[in-house]
Amino acid sequence: MFVRLTSIRRNVLLLFIVAGIISYQWTRRVPVEQKRTHVGQGLVANSSQFTLEGKPFRILGGSIHYFRVPKAHWEDRLLKMKACGLNTLTTYVPWNLHEPERGVFDFQDNLDLEGYLSLAAELGLRVILRPGPYICAEWELGGLPSWLLRDKNMKLRTTYLGFTEAVDSFFHQLMKRVVPYTHSNGGPIIAVQVENEYGSYAKDTEYMSFIKEALLSRGITELLLTSDNQNGWTLGGVNGALETINLQKMNPAVINYLEEIQPQRPKMVMELWSGWFDLWGGLHHLFPAEDMVAVVNGIMQQEMSINLYMFHGGTNFGFMNGAAAVGLPAPKPMVTSYDYDAPLSEAGDYTTKYHLLRKLFSPYHTQPLPDVPLLRRRSAHQPLVLMQHLSLWDSLPFTGKPYRSSTPVNMENLPVNNNNGQSYGYTLYETTITSGGTLHSMNNIRDRALVFLNKHFVGVLDYTTLELPLLEEKGERTLSLLVENCGRVNYGITLDEQRKGLVGDITLNKKPLRDFIIHSLDMKADFVNRLQSSGHWKSLRHRPAFPAFLQAKLYMDSTPTDTFLKLPGWSKGVVFINGKNLGRYCSIGPQQTLYLPGPWLHKGTNQVMVFEEQEADGKIQFASGPDYGMTVDVQ
Repeated sequence: MFVRLTSIRRNVLLLFIVAGIISYQWTRRVPVEQKRTHVGQGLVANSSQFTLEGKPFRILGGSIHYFRVPKAHWEDRLLKMKACGLNTLTTYVPWNLHEPERGVFDFQDNLDLEGYLSLAAELGLRVILRPGPYICAEWELGGLPSWLLRDKNMKLRTTYLGFTEAVDSFFHQLMKRVVPYTHSNGGPIIAVQVENEYGSYAKDTEYMSFIKEALLSRGITELLLTSDNQNGWTLGGVNGALETINLQKMNPAVINYLEEIQPQRPKMVMELWSGWFDLWGGLHHLFPAEDMVAVVNGIMQQEMSINLYMFHGGTNFGFMNGAAAVGLPAPKPMVTSYDYDAPLSEAGDYTTKYHLLRKLFSPYHTQPLPDVPLLRRRSAHQPLVLMQHLSLWDSLPFTGKPYRSSTPVNMENLPVNNNNGQSYGYTLYETTITSGGTLHSMNNIRDRALVFLNKHFVGVLDYTTLELPLLEEKGERTLSLLVENCGRVNYGITLDEQRKGLVGDITLNKKPLRDFIIHSLDMKADFVNRLQSSGHWKSLRHRPAFPAFLQAKLYMDSTPTDTFLKLPGWSKGVVFINGKNLGRYCSIGPQQTLYLPGPWLHKGTNQVMVFEEQEADGKIQFASGPDYGMTVDVQ
């Protein structure tokens, strides 16, 4: 009897195994869209409402980019998001930060994406991931790494082999970190976006299918989305992904378009622009709170899902600001702040928009919203007097070995950073001349150059000023051009043209200059630390020769809090605190302050260093709040 029963069990077990194999093979043949219709399979978009785990789900989302917020403040910002009534976090993934050199990946510290996703899950937030590879985001080159441009034939955002191979390599590293955090694996990610606003670019009809397959083949089984603004509604979709839209003010044509192409499927505004970005030399943009909330209310009345872009903007730390080119005679760089006039300010303060949105979203929840977290304290320190200076010329021994070239070489093709080229910062080009005359840039300077003769400043060349007169003098003189990458364009059809430095010949009296010595000044943390610890600094009892680095020590006798730096009387440059790059400042505004997160300071002595191009007041002032300059309402 025992033997017979065991035999029956074996046969039953074999039947189950065979049935399981057949079922597995069949489900592998079922399209991803059909597999998602199963209850409990995650976010589903097969009716007029989203469902999640078989229940109706309204996406109330907000964008907070982990790479624009100090890691120590992530929890504070996400708790404030949840207290406003949002249930879903959206974030881009910046390829250029995660793979700064080809094949070298960084997911540590402020780039700890897995830590960010874990935190979202811990706080009960769902996640929509927008991994790009292109993200726009008013971010340098739309998040694409500049080393791609070393290939003179590069065609970004296409199926050009040089681009797709790089994307595959990055996605291989990224997705193995992301997939464990998808809903199907018990994680918070309920949807993944395929590229970003491709309809506004649309250079390759096969590209979106390639990106979609790059996600699916690496284990992404969640709902796929696309996202486009009005310029690309009809061109940005891909079969098998739900189309969503980006806008600032409601347009009935939007609803009609979505209903026409996706009848009886959920409608979503992936980006409701809560404010707008600012450009150097412009004004600070505001979207009045009542107007913005009225648009949100209209979207909610239409029973659509929504994502606020941005809910909290943060900061373009370092050299990460992008640039605008569409509709402009020449590219104009974004400012350092990405406050965006968002519901939560750059430093995490509540705004009128926040309180109005909390009131608006509250009725859409069955339980009371969490209490609003207390605001963090901020400080305005006493002015800090800079004590030492070091000229640009004296800093050159700390930059690495210079490169010699008969002709100009653009930043990206310099043989530096393990032959990945220079991505950001400044490049110094020097050559010898024996006469005066007319120096002409031939519009080959990207983006702006300070021009020197024998280390004496003689003028600026940029997109609007293409020539300078040089006085006649006997003998040889050193001509120096300090060229700044002010930020690569992040949106539009000119991405392939964003090489920086000198991208062609410079002429003197119509004759091309030759025989350059080129110094890379990308001002990475290791360079800043070497410079700070050098013994070459001079006392500020003597006026500095600009451009120059200036430094001082900021002493904190208690636990540091957030603050803002002000630099009245300074011209243009960059501020470093304990080796971290706070970003650019510029006297032309509109931005007048730089955000300094308290966690980037420590109790005791802190190192402060400023790179200033032309003039300095000699001291740094502090404020407890920001000054973003004169304002203008978004049109």
